[in-house]
Amino acid sequence: MLYAIVFLPFFGAAASALFARKSPRLRDLFACFVSLLLLGLTLTLPSAAGSSGPAGLPVPGQTLLRNGICRTISGILAGELAFTLDGFRAVYAVITAFMWACTSLFSLEYFRHEQENLTRYWFFVLTTLGATEGVMLSADLMTAFVFFEILSFTSFTWVIHEETAPAIRAGYTYLFIAVIGGLTLFMGLLLLGSAAGTFRFSELPDAVAAARSSGAGKRLLAAGICILLGFGCKAGMFPVHVWLPKAHPVAPSPASALLSGILTKVGIYGILMTSLYAMAGHRVFGVLVLSLGAVTMLLGAVLAVFSVNLKRTLACSSMSQVGFILTGTGMFLLLTSAGEKEGALLALSGTMLHMVNHSLIKLTLFMAAGVFVMDLHTLDLNDLRGWGRNRPLLMIPFALGALGISGVPLFNGYLSKTLLHEGIVEGIGAVSPLLRGLEWVFLFSGGLTFAYMLKLFICVFAEKNADPARQQAFQADSRCMTFLSASVLLLSSLLMPLLGQPFFSVRLASFMTGDPHILEFRAFSWENLKGGLISLAIGAAVYLGFIRTVLRRRSVGGRVSYINLWPERLDLEDLLYRPLLTRILPAVFGAAAAVFGENRLLRPAFKALREGAGHLAACFGENRLLQPLFSAAVKAGAFLARVFTDSTDALVLLIRHTLIRELPVKQVSDRTVTRRQMLREATAETVGQITQNFSFALLMTCIGILLITGISLWFLLR
Repeated sequence: MLYAIVFLPFFGAAASALFARKSPRLRDLFACFVSLLLLGLTLTLPSAAGSSGPAGLPVPGQTLLRNGICRTISGILAGELAFTLDGFRAVYAVITAFMWACTSLFSLEYFRHEQENLTRYWFFVLTTLGATEGVMLSADLMTAFVFFEILSFTSFTWVIHEETAPAIRAGYTYLFIAVIGGLTLFMGLLLLGSAAGTFRFSELPDAVAAARSSGAGKRLLAAGICILLGFGCKAGMFPVHVWLPKAHPVAPSPASALLSGILTKVGIYGILMTSLYAMAGHRVFGVLVLSLGAVTMLLGAVLAVFSVNLKRTLACSSMSQVGFILTGTGMFLLLTSAGEKEGALLALSGTMLHMVNHSLIKLTLFMAAGVFVMDLHTLDLNDLRGWGRNRPLLMIPFALGALGISGVPLFNGYLSKTLLHEGIVEGIGAVSPLLRGLEWVFLFSGGLTFAYMLKLFICVFAEKNADPARQQAFQADSRCMTFLSASVLLLSSLLMPLLGQPFFSVRLASFMTGDPHILEFRAFSWENLKGGLISLAIGAAVYLGFIRTVLRRRSVGGRVSYINLWPERLDLEDLLYRPLLTRILPAVFGAAAAVFGENRLLRPAFKALREGAGHLAACFGENRLLQPLFSAAVKAGAFLARVFTDSTDALVLLIRHTLIRELPVKQVSDRTVTRRQMLREATAETVGQITQNFSFALLMTCIGILLITGISLWFLLR
């Protein structure tokens, strides 16, 4: 079953490309069928994971892997691909398939009036589905790495789908971050493999403990940092988050839902598995993860508050929610190092549960954003303003998603954020009182989440457009999507209040962590409610005191519009990364190369060597010693060569005129020569088009990465 779930989408992608030759409609329906079929297969996984039983390991989170289901494919890249199943993996395999099925059905209407590049889109959507399931079900870090690299390249085509200038620029930013992240991740895996001797999750705790006792602690920390940065590139973690706010506005909305809801969680998955099985209890690594998580959490929320682009706001929101998840991961590491198992369980449960909640919330919100794109072809809040006033089928799902992500009680985000908050509170007493400051950063970031979601909802669904004529046109027609799209959107949004009930969420957290003690958690006690209410109060104050007064401007005609006051020069990509890679590093390494390439260092030495060699050669080459001898040898050689050459020519001429009568050579027609020349030119032109195509470059890159991976694995595993 695990093999079918991972590899079925790859075969489905190839089949969809073949169906495209028959009928585009058949291609679209077949892609949806594959997604729905995979959803049906994954729904059998939770029962299979539950039947394997918990392992009862001492560290919270190390669940099921020693006694669970495991399947391997040997002989791949001089190693093996290994897949396993436990509660967390089963849940995320279902979440992945569910999101793909929903976005595929929604895409039928979204791309109804577009046919260009859709074959490419569906092909890479299905291949990314298979690669994502491969990561989520992986039993070791090397298997996760292989599928992680596949989805990095296949999802690149989502970003550049529209092939506009902003899409191409955002796509190359995404690809650059993915390549750098992949290389950094691979470096970390090599360090981990050399220190621990294994990549298998079930073997890593014992192997890492043995490596630490043998003095390999620094190498393990270096490996953990490289793995953190490598997976963090896909997660949208600061400071490698720059692709996230730029890729979402230009990508199709169904792809944005997957990029935000699932592909960021692929990065989180790698960080979480590394934290659970390789770095559990490592205090320094925990401080690093916690610090990056806190910065990501706050910065993403601030950027979302300032944004006036609907999908960019949701993208920055995704960055912030990734920060919440990383904060929970960091608290798990610190509490584990302090021996506080109960607090570590709270932090881990909140981390896993918030991953699930955020995936489902962003599925709803980005599909809702897709409705705006389908009907209005714009994402600017000032243009969208007032459009949703008479569209309840869009208003209700968006409101449920906004309430969920804001952490309002009785909705799913409240429970996961409360668990994360309780983990921080436990850390204040068990780890350090300095975590009190982190608690307020957490609450303030949650308040900003409520503020920017309130801004979006009021702008689009409550206020009227600044242009009365435009608002009148909005009111004239209340249609916005088909019955199928509305059903998918409403179905996904109903999960927000459903998972907001402790009866479901706490049991889901217990199933994912493999620890029944979390069932005792009381989500609606006053102490827990107090944290959520403080966040909501902060959000309301920010909305009324900052967004309504500072981030809105009244024009000369009295019309009020939303403005973005965030300085463009603070864009980290343009401020640091592009200058660093296009100007600073080339200048530094160019100067270093010039030291040798322009003889600024070695020129005197080479000059002295040349002069010395010249004097030495003069002893032999200027008649001072051996010229008479060399001259005689040259003359003798020339004479012998003349004899052998002339005698051979004479012998050949004699044979051609006596023993073998020479026949005239048939003349080749000009027509044959022309055909060959035309064929040669056509072949050269075709090969040139292939080799100059960017897809060919990507293919060669993938082959190169696979070869490097195979050779490295051969050396590691032989």
